[in-house]
Amino acid sequence: MPPASTGASTLTVAASPQPSPVAAAVATADPATPDRLEPGRPGYHRMSFALFAAGVATFALLYSTQALLPAVSASFGATAGQASWTVSAATGALALCVLPMSALSERFGRRQMMTASLTVAVLVGLLVPFAPSLGWLIALRAVQGAALAGLPASAMAYLAEEVRPKALVAAIGLFVAGNSIGGMSGRILTGWVAQLWGWRAALGAVGLLAAACAVVFHFMIPRARHFTPGSLNPKALAKTVGGHLADPLLRRLYAIGALFMTVFGAVYTVIGYRLVEEPFNLPQGVVGSIFLVYLVGTVSSAAAGRLVARLGRRGALYLAVSTTAAGLLLSLADRLAAVLLGLVLITAGFFAGHAVASSSVSRTATKGRAQASALYQSAYYLGSSAGGTLGAVAFHAGGWAGTVSLGLLAVLGVVSITLYGTRAARAERRRLVPVASISN
Repeated sequence: MPPASTGASTLTVAASPQPSPVAAAVATADPATPDRLEPGRPGYHRMSFALFAAGVATFALLYSTQALLPAVSASFGATAGQASWTVSAATGALALCVLPMSALSERFGRRQMMTASLTVAVLVGLLVPFAPSLGWLIALRAVQGAALAGLPASAMAYLAEEVRPKALVAAIGLFVAGNSIGGMSGRILTGWVAQLWGWRAALGAVGLLAAACAVVFHFMIPRARHFTPGSLNPKALAKTVGGHLADPLLRRLYAIGALFMTVFGAVYTVIGYRLVEEPFNLPQGVVGSIFLVYLVGTVSSAAAGRLVARLGRRGALYLAVSTTAAGLLLSLADRLAAVLLGLVLITAGFFAGHAVASSSVSRTATKGRAQASALYQSAYYLGSSAGGTLGAVAFHAGGWAGTVSLGLLAVLGVVSITLYGTRAARAERRRLVPVASISN
C-alpha cells in the first residue's frame, strides 16, 4: 500500500465525515501550548525515563507468574489451564477496573493516580510470594491487577496532554518499550531465581524490582501542566464512554488491540510448558532467559513512529500483523532455533502493532482521552486474559499447534478489521471528492 493511502489523516476520515481530530489537535495545540514536551525541551527526558520505569514495573508485576507456570503447576498439582489463571486473573481485573480508575484520574490527576496505583501494586506484590494456596495466589494477583489499572490509561492520557502531538507516537512508544523491558526482565529474573531458590523467591525478587522502579517514577515524573480536573459525574462518564464506543475508528482500534494481545497472551503463557517438555527439555532458568526476545519488542515499539511516518498507520499495522503471522508459523518447527526466531517475529510484530494502535487512540480522542485510553486498555487486557486461558486450553487439546491455530485466528481478525478500515477510508474519499468539485 502506498504511503499516500495510509496516512494518519486518511485513517481518521474513516471514522466520520467530520474534520480529522488529529489535524485539529496539531493545528490548535502547537501554537497555543508552546510549553508542551518534545525531544530537546526541558523535562522531556525526565518524563520519558519516569514512564519507562513505570512501564517496567507494570509488566514485571502483571506477568510475574507467567514464566513460572510449570513450577506453579508442580507446586500445587494444577493443570496448565488452572495455573494460567494466576496470569489471567491479574489481566482480567485490570481490564475491568481500568475505566473507573481512569475516571478517578480525570478528577484527581494523572500523576497522582499513577503514583497511587504503582504504590499499591508494589505492596501487594511483596505479599504474593506468601500465598498459601493456588486460590490465594489467584486472588492476590487479581487485587494486584486491579491496583495496576490506574496506571496504563492515566499514562496515555498524561502523554496526550503533556507532549506535542507530533512527538506523541514516539513518546508512547517509549512507554510501551518500558513494558517490554519489564516483561523481559521480570521473566528472566523469575526464571533464574526460581531455578536456584524456588518460585516464591522469584516473585519476591520481582516485587523488589518493581519497588525500585516506583521510587524512580515518583522522583522523576514532571508535574502536569495541562491537566484540568473534572468532576466525578456518572452521567457525564457514561456519555463520554458512549461517544467513544460510537466512533467506528475507535471501535476498530479497540478490537485490534484485543486481538494482538490474544496472540501474545496465548504464546507467552504456553511457551514455558512447551520448552520444558520434549524435544527441548530446557531447565527453568533457560526458559526464563528465552524472554530476552522482549528486547526486540523494545526496538519495534520505539520505532513505531518511524514506521508510521514511512508506511502510514494502516501500512504499519499490515507489516506488524504479517510479521506476527510469520512468527507463529515458524514456531511450529521442532528446532529450538526456529522457535526462537518465531518468538522474535511474534514479539516484534505485537509491540509494533500495539504502539501504533494505542497511539492512534490517544490522537483520535480529542475529549475524554483517559476514557478512550481506558477502553483500549480494557480491550487489550481482556485479550490478554482470553489469550492466556484459551491458549492453555488449546495447548492441552492440541499441543503447540493448537495454540498457534488460536493465534492465527486472531491475526486473521486484525487483517479483516484493517482491510475494512482501508476500504471505508477509500469510499469516504470518493464520496468527498464530488462534493469538493461541486463547491468549487
